[in-house]
Amino acid sequence: MTAPSTYRRIAVLDIGKTNAKVVVLDAQTGAEIAGVRTSNTTLKTDPYPHYDIEGLWDFVIGALKNFAATPGFDAISITTHGASAVLLAEDGSLALPVLDYEHRYPEAVQEAYDRLRPPFSETFSPRLSGGLNVGAQIHYQKSIFPNDFARVSTILTYPQYWALRLTGVAANEVTSLGCHTDLWNPTTGAYSSLVDTLDIRSLMAPIRSAFDALGPLLPAIAAEIGLSAPVPVYCGIHDSNASLLPHLVENEAPFAVVSTGTWVINFAVGGDLDHLDPARDALANVDAYGRAVPSSRFMGGREFEILAGEIGPVSQETTEEMLATVIEKGIMLLPNVVEGAGPFPGKKMHWIGQAQASSEERLGAASLYLALMTEACLDLIGAKGPIFVEGPFALNRTYLAALSSLTGSNVVALPGSTGTSQGAALLTGIKPAAAPENHPVRADLPGLRAYRQAWHQALAE
Repeated sequence: MTAPSTYRRIAVLDIGKTNAKVVVLDAQTGAEIAGVRTSNTTLKTDPYPHYDIEGLWDFVIGALKNFAATPGFDAISITTHGASAVLLAEDGSLALPVLDYEHRYPEAVQEAYDRLRPPFSETFSPRLSGGLNVGAQIHYQKSIFPNDFARVSTILTYPQYWALRLTGVAANEVTSLGCHTDLWNPTTGAYSSLVDTLDIRSLMAPIRSAFDALGPLLPAIAAEIGLSAPVPVYCGIHDSNASLLPHLVENEAPFAVVSTGTWVINFAVGGDLDHLDPARDALANVDAYGRAVPSSRFMGGREFEILAGEIGPVSQETTEEMLATVIEKGIMLLPNVVEGAGPFPGKKMHWIGQAQASSEERLGAASLYLALMTEACLDLIGAKGPIFVEGPFALNRTYLAALSSLTGSNVVALPGSTGTSQGAALLTGIKPAAAPENHPVRADLPGLRAYRQAWHQALAE
């Protein structure tokens, strides 16, 4: 196997909830030098909505085959979204399809699971909707499809399923086990009592470090891709924790990371677990080193996508003058655009002042909404210090200025689209890329504090 110091290029499988991509990163600079993406399709066929695993596999193999020729790669790492478990039969096939975590279960099944799941004080996992608790998925599959479940011989976390297909080595890993699954106790660093309650301990694959090279590519796959030398495949990591990893390497606590995509995941590095409110989607994640990190989240990327579709094209960017008009007019959006998660459970989307607002003003109000939601999430986890914003929201200047103004903190925008990929590449032992010079956003938008007070007052009413 190639020594980490000799890696030149790292291929990363990066499977998000909305899109999947394969990228190749330069090991010295961290720059993305090649990439391809596809939609992550949910199949709406029996027995329940599930991911198109074979479609994703064909995409991955095709991408690796192309990149093996140009630009080449000498290691592979993996990152995927959380809230997914893969149930394998003895022959390595899927005993049941990989369930889409947004699927809602019958009320009786949910109530039965609620009676089984451990308390928040043990797992630091709040009760979430659908299959966002992996324990709820497994309980549903075991309860409703007992004959299929009887065929299960191995249960894997999602990044490690792709590692298994590439290497033949089965593993689980703590960042995926520790992301609101109900299956992990972050204070003891071991499985929770639910694993025995569900009688699945013997099915759980061995736990390996995210930093472990599980093995080289299987010979048949290496031949299909067109590789002439063995290429190691690393165990892999939950995507939000992949985004967090470079910050853990480069910064001193306390600080906060806001990782944006389909979900806005917030981390308070250097915080504690004492004041987390499970009813408001605050929880503990587990980082690549096995440490609990206070976290919170809402489905901000999905919400903005819905809002932008409803508002339609706008003729110009939101300017500070227009933002001042939005604040002065009191045009605001109350949560939730997407129900079922976030800091304000049970609330339904409501516009104030929408009738008198232009499309540009509504889009500005949507950015203020996202900043207010993020501030609420950061407050729930006791975040302190600078705030690093990654992903698409780092390109939204209105959002960044509002977040700085609301929190009184420096906000550092990291707009690169490969934050998760770069974090996953670090698992191979390469050094973090030199960070580009970033000038923190520090803003104090006139009238925003009064706007914030009115927003919260409208929420309370």
